[in-house]
Amino acid sequence: MPERTRDTPDASDNEERTDGYVPLRSYGAIGDGRTVALIARDGRIDWLPIPSMDSPPVFASIVDAEHGGHIALRPVDDDAEASRQYLPGTNVLVTTWTTSEGKATVTDAMVTGVAGRLPWAEIGRCVEGVEGSVEMEWAVVPGTLLDTAEPERLDTGNGTVIGIDGVTIAIVEQGFEPVHDDGPRFSGRFHTSEGSKSILTVVGTHDEPIFLPDPERSLEGVDRTIANWSAWSEEFDYDGPWAEAVQRSALTLKLLIFAPTGAIAAAPTTSLPEDRTGGKNWDYRFAWVRDLAYTVHALTRFGLREETHAAVSWVMRTIAEHDETMPIFYGLDGSKTDEVEERTVPGWNGIGPVTVGNRAGDQLQLGVWGDVFAIMQQYVRAGNVLDRKTASVLQDLADDACHRWVEPDSGMWELEDAQHYVTSKIGCWQALDAAVELHDAGMIDGPRGKWIENRELIEQWVSEKGWDEERGHYVMYPGSDALDTSILLHAMSGFDRGPRMESTIRAIEEQLQRGPLVYRYSGIEDEESPFVACSFWLAAAMACVGRTDDARALMDEMVDQANDVGLFSEMLSEGGAFMGNIPQGLSHLALIQAALTIEEVAADH
Repeated sequence: MPERTRDTPDASDNEERTDGYVPLRSYGAIGDGRTVALIARDGRIDWLPIPSMDSPPVFASIVDAEHGGHIALRPVDDDAEASRQYLPGTNVLVTTWTTSEGKATVTDAMVTGVAGRLPWAEIGRCVEGVEGSVEMEWAVVPGTLLDTAEPERLDTGNGTVIGIDGVTIAIVEQGFEPVHDDGPRFSGRFHTSEGSKSILTVVGTHDEPIFLPDPERSLEGVDRTIANWSAWSEEFDYDGPWAEAVQRSALTLKLLIFAPTGAIAAAPTTSLPEDRTGGKNWDYRFAWVRDLAYTVHALTRFGLREETHAAVSWVMRTIAEHDETMPIFYGLDGSKTDEVEERTVPGWNGIGPVTVGNRAGDQLQLGVWGDVFAIMQQYVRAGNVLDRKTASVLQDLADDACHRWVEPDSGMWELEDAQHYVTSKIGCWQALDAAVELHDAGMIDGPRGKWIENRELIEQWVSEKGWDEERGHYVMYPGSDALDTSILLHAMSGFDRGPRMESTIRAIEEQLQRGPLVYRYSGIEDEESPFVACSFWLAAAMACVGRTDDARALMDEMVDQANDVGLFSEMLSEGGAFMGNIPQGLSHLALIQAALTIEEVAADH
């Protein structure tokens, strides 16, 4: 049976396209371990980079409705009603269309092979007739790679093939006749009947030959993909509270794991705006060390071995290769870059800019030291062993934390204003605390006494300079009266679960919380929407200070803020509209963290 659908707080789920755009809440996601496609409720695929998440998007009408390109598939009847859900334990999306004449389903999958992901990108869109007859319409409209190239039809004499600046797209169909050819754009209509089965397959490669699958094999491929996802989910071990939302979040994270390297993308999209006024549009198709740390914790808890080892190995290998500094993120291939290019396309709903690249890569963020050590601490606690190279890298990082924790940095939120952010100092504390544990476990060598001394110095600094006695809460940085919700992470890290943390939590509730939603820090309300992860962090922190009932109530509210198929974006407006890139890994990680923390706290009492 499909997973249950859920009521959402935003009626915009059912809105028609306005100037070619739909609400961000409308999107579901499918993927194959290398790239991700976004599918709107009206059946249009509006985002698909080929061959990888960080490649130029061949279909990108989510940010350029006129020229971005899309793959459409839906009933001709404008009054057709749609309901959709993921097949249980999979990232295969099924949409049921009901019209006055009949009912049909569309099953969307990024097809995987017998031994995992295919060497090429392949989307299978299988249409099955359920009742009566439904007239369907479809279109494959390649885009301009964000206004950098023009698609053209390739006269191969063997199928429908399109080229766009090194990307080759082929269309294979069965039961989708007739085909109307308009240059490199293709469309058609067909009728379903009870028991009928048709498939539209779009395959893509970059600078390599294109494989044209047989339609029957494509149909088999969709079934195989369902079986592959189901087999993965059978290894998933979690039966605690909010189990459905936790598993959907884990499956979403699986979409963001870049299988060729083990890196984990923050999101598969770029430039979906954080605010309707524009300007805060970022490319999140990179691997943040912070997100990877949280992911490893979750995957280890769920008993998923391969992804955990791949992520740990990738991050340590990549850090060793770039030992001159500690970047906060890397390219999915392990590269470093801070180059950013703006594309001359309008952006979602005309809200630009649309960018490729992220400038924050050269920032100093001291909290990353804590993130890296949290990864390795969890890995060792799970019974694994560190190699000598990894142990040497960690020893050097612990020594580096001793020297650098006194410096100002950009903080967790990648701010241009360098300050002595309190949570950055605690991140270094977390790194040194974990280093001592790893030393005592015989995993790393190094000056244990020096690490303990600096750990205590950080505790003293936070106690004296990070706490505002008059206001009764931790501040963002010394001399400021601002609240920063990233402090909530350090209830979970164990830095403070006492009266000061409890008092800070209540201050955050009073000043930054709106219903179940929470802003990132003081003074940001006029610039952006509430940050989804902050609400889940608040729930987890409540549990850490003994407010388990409040934590559960907030979790219940937040889980219901997901869209109809259980996905979250980066931010939620106070009216419930999605903002920012989607699906957002950190949002789903925070949901998992909160569920695990609440469960663990309850088990301890």
